[in-house]
Amino acid sequence: MTQTPPTVVTPQWLHDRLGEPDLVVVDATNHLPSPADGRSGPESGLETYRPEHIPGALFADLLGDFADPDSDEPWTAPDHERFAAAAGALGIGEGATVVVYDQGGAYWATRFWWHLRYEGFDDVTVLDGGLPAWKAAGYEVTDVVPEPTPRTFTGTRRPGLIRSTEEVAAAVDDEKTVLVNVLDEANYRGDVDTYGRPGHIPGSINFPVARLRDPATGTLRPIEELRREFRDAGLLDEDTTVVTYCGGGIAATGVAQALALAGREDVAVYDGSMTAWSRDPDLPLVTGDAPR
Repeated sequence: MTQTPPTVVTPQWLHDRLGEPDLVVVDATNHLPSPADGRSGPESGLETYRPEHIPGALFADLLGDFADPDSDEPWTAPDHERFAAAAGALGIGEGATVVVYDQGGAYWATRFWWHLRYEGFDDVTVLDGGLPAWKAAGYEVTDVVPEPTPRTFTGTRRPGLIRSTEEVAAAVDDEKTVLVNVLDEANYRGDVDTYGRPGHIPGSINFPVARLRDPATGTLRPIEELRREFRDAGLLDEDTTVVTYCGGGIAATGVAQALALAGREDVAVYDGSMTAWSRDPDLPLVTGDAPR
């Protein structure tokens, strides 16, 4: 494949290209803590990948090889060398085209999309609707785990696509920075306390990531509709810097990817998000709706 793929692709687009030598399909699923499923903490999606995945798909462990082992947060971006080694081992490198998906609607695929772009790799796209959309289209799944063909990963980091806690704190009073909380309205307002302290970072607006998708299909809503909503929220103003955040830096990448589809490819993600921010009692949080 020689052309950079679109930012999202359909199951048919992927099905028509399965087996091409430079195509690398990646399942990037993780699982959040869920008492109903017996999960007390975040877990790799490897055990759910093995019995059922798209033919030829490899597994990217966002909690392991693609995370900083010394961080207090589970999905913190590692140093470039660690990421490059893990990506190259999966066959991601010069000449490869990557299609990433996940097993549900939790934005693991967009997290890996964002991470590859942060590390300087652009030939990556996301399967719209993930594995459920693939199966709904009638395409087969398999339990055969393929062997990757390693490549050398090259790329130069783009520091503008990530923010640290210190950088976000310094930008709270910056009129040219728009902080976007992508959690649901109850978390944004502080009606619930999910991350140790309720509320949102001062000055941030709320654009829930759930607004991006059609609830019936799990696929993205028409981009023209989203573009209008982004414009109304002030997120397409070229004179501003947009930084998205959520609970742990995952869902924030969903809005970053949708904004890229709308023409805004410079959106930064606060990697630690509310998990990191709420841990420091000296960092302010406010409750209630955003000022109008």
